[in-house]
Amino acid sequence: MRSFHASSIGVAAVAALALPLAATTPVAASDSAPPSAAEPAGSTQSLPLEPLPGTDRAADGLSQEGLAQREVRPFSLVGVVWDNADDELHGSAQVRTRSRAAGTWSAWQDLETHNHDHAADPGTSEAVGPLHGSTAPLWVGDSDAVEARVRPEGEPLPEGLRLDLVDPGADPAEEEPGEGTRETQVPDVLPALDQAASQAEAVEVAGTTAEARPYVGKRPRIITRKGWGADEAVREGGFLYTKSIKVAFVHHTATGNGYSCAQAPSVLRGIYRYHVKSNGWRDIGYNFAVDKCGNIYEGRAGGVAKAVMGAHTLGFNTNSMGIALLGTYNDTNPSAAALKAIEQLSAWKLGLYGVNPKGKSTLVSAGGNRYKKGHSVKLNAISGHRDGFATDCPGARLYGRLGAARVAAAHYQGRR
Repeated sequence: MRSFHASSIGVAAVAALALPLAATTPVAASDSAPPSAAEPAGSTQSLPLEPLPGTDRAADGLSQEGLAQREVRPFSLVGVVWDNADDELHGSAQVRTRSRAAGTWSAWQDLETHNHDHAADPGTSEAVGPLHGSTAPLWVGDSDAVEARVRPEGEPLPEGLRLDLVDPGADPAEEEPGEGTRETQVPDVLPALDQAASQAEAVEVAGTTAEARPYVGKRPRIITRKGWGADEAVREGGFLYTKSIKVAFVHHTATGNGYSCAQAPSVLRGIYRYHVKSNGWRDIGYNFAVDKCGNIYEGRAGGVAKAVMGAHTLGFNTNSMGIALLGTYNDTNPSAAALKAIEQLSAWKLGLYGVNPKGKSTLVSAGGNRYKKGHSVKLNAISGHRDGFATDCPGARLYGRLGAARVAAAHYQGRR
């Protein structure tokens, strides 16, 4: 999800630091205390970054910052955060972590230093602040120690750099099996609808007749926020709505592909907490998420059929929705199951608002690095994030499949 800027030079690794593991108590901030039964599940540890010993200056004379090896409370997702959301991190950020189960350290892993590409539109109530800048978060699995390094390239690093370590909390408790049964209940889901029920839903959403909505894809099965364990006490109350859904923007979360499908709800809870607690957004930025097994998850709260404003594509959050595929797809191909889920979800949601997935829609930019504020832009009904903002999201391998996804989604709507 790295943004492209004329001043960016690219990501480069720096020499590994041979520092001993600090036998100190973990430093923490804000809501990072261990949760009690009365507190929200999950937590965030926030560790300030400092100049690295022996590497005070990079080749261009700019200071590097980092964190020596540190034992911490368990976490599974990590990202670098800074004070001002308008500042940009030009350079590279890397972390290595220690597995809690195996006790072994990972290799250095890159954090994608995306700047401005995922954010609330300027002038919206969500953008009032306080908002913070950040890299993309990285899923590292159950870990209990961390090391980090951030190298500037061409410009000084942003003020207030810190490392946020997110514990996503436990999975939702499974319901007890009913009397006479041995299996636990299916997680909270909105079941798939047949064509007739989907058509009726479209009529209700549009306030019109079935004749006015002849092309609507069947609603696919959607795991609800309750199903993936969203703590509703974390997000801001209330919802923001727009008038319609004209474009579906496809993203990747850039959190890495080292998760199992059973871990996907934990990944989503981690992203949710990172978006709210670290970035300062009112809720998770995406309207929907999809994992590599093709499971679809409700994202931002407010109603899956409604035109909920997200914070997924800076400048184009009005009259659009964001679908995020969990993982990183610059060099990895998305699975067939994930692509099918994106196609079916787009066919249904765009169909509710009378949009042909093979067609184009016009959105007005609220301001960004690709289109100035007020500029009318004609976009594919299923677009990649990079179509609205100069970024590599949703990754070359996923972006290259969107043409076929438009055709398939139109087919799911019953179009030829």
